Amino acid sequence: MDHIQQKFVEIGGLNLHVAELGPIRYDADLLCAAATATVIVFLHGFPEIWYSWRHQMVGVANAGYRAIAPDFRGYGLSEIPAEPEKTNFIDLVNDLAGILDHYKIKKAFIVGKDFGAQVAYSFELLHPDRVLGVVTLGVPYVPDALSAQLYSSLPEGFYIKRWMIPGIAEADFGRFKVETVVKRIYILFARDVVPIAEKNQQVLDLVNSSARLPPWFTKNDLKVYAKLYKRSGFTTPLQVPYRARPVDLGTTVPKVSARALLIMGDKDYFFKFPGIEQYLAGGVKQYVPNLNVTFISKGTHFVQEQFPAQVNKLIIKFLKKHT
Repeated sequence: MDHIQQKFVEIGGLNLHVAELGPIRYDADLLCAAATATVIVFLHGFPEIWYSWRHQMVGVANAGYRAIAPDFRGYGLSEIPAEPEKTNFIDLVNDLAGILDHYKIKKAFIVGKDFGAQVAYSFELLHPDRVLGVVTLGVPYVPDALSAQLYSSLPEGFYIKRWMIPGIAEADFGRFKVETVVKRIYILFARDVVPIAEKNQQVLDLVNSSARLPPWFTKNDLKVYAKLYKRSGFTTPLQVPYRARPVDLGTTVPKVSARALLIMGDKDYFFKFPGIEQYLAGGVKQYVPNLNVTFISKGTHFVQEQFPAQVNKLIIKFLKKHT
């Protein structure tokens, strides 16, 4: 962790924060190795930041790879757009392309968690020549039309339906300190049930004040997140992913050509979305024919922080197979 470098690059008029590490070497050829090593780009989800990949960055760097983990615009240490409410998924895809251009990286493996998976797959579909492979955690490739079908059967209290409407999440979050907001979301998303509030209940009230953080997420981890969310606020993080337009990929659902891996905890609440189990059992291969799906026993939506050694092993095995 101490060796992770914190840098800023100007992309699209914004200063974006990028954490960087590796490959870890113990000889004089370190700089040369960094320039030639295969690059792995890690894309976080919500309510995460680059820090959620700390274990994986060290893992792949020790295996000889170069790890890059940006904070999306408006998240963490990255600059907040002048009009965050106008941010859309294509902006994040373009930012990723800009980061690769800045570092003169022609091709990379893209690893995405939660909505970072949507950015990873959108990038692959728009720039297939720049992607060596895609790994996603917690969320598979789901075409936009299918996403709408999945959500339509869920009630009004479903957290995504609530947070899609400007002002609702802001009022919910605004009742608490930032640290409490992050804590409650982490506890909520670490459960194995889909978060659905009652008619007159706020989503964060699904977690009571006495609930404890998962044992793998320390008080120090919470402080890191809280400090950065105090800086960024929740305006952009609520815009993307909950209110942003998806990337326009045309009227025909495109197929992902890259080799791909989905790592999913069998206790991930996303696995409980209506139709997801059946989709993963076969339907997803229509769109990602080169996909392998791996489940981690007792894994939650934050499986990369919960079981870092297992996740690192799976990612590194995939990288070696396709490098």
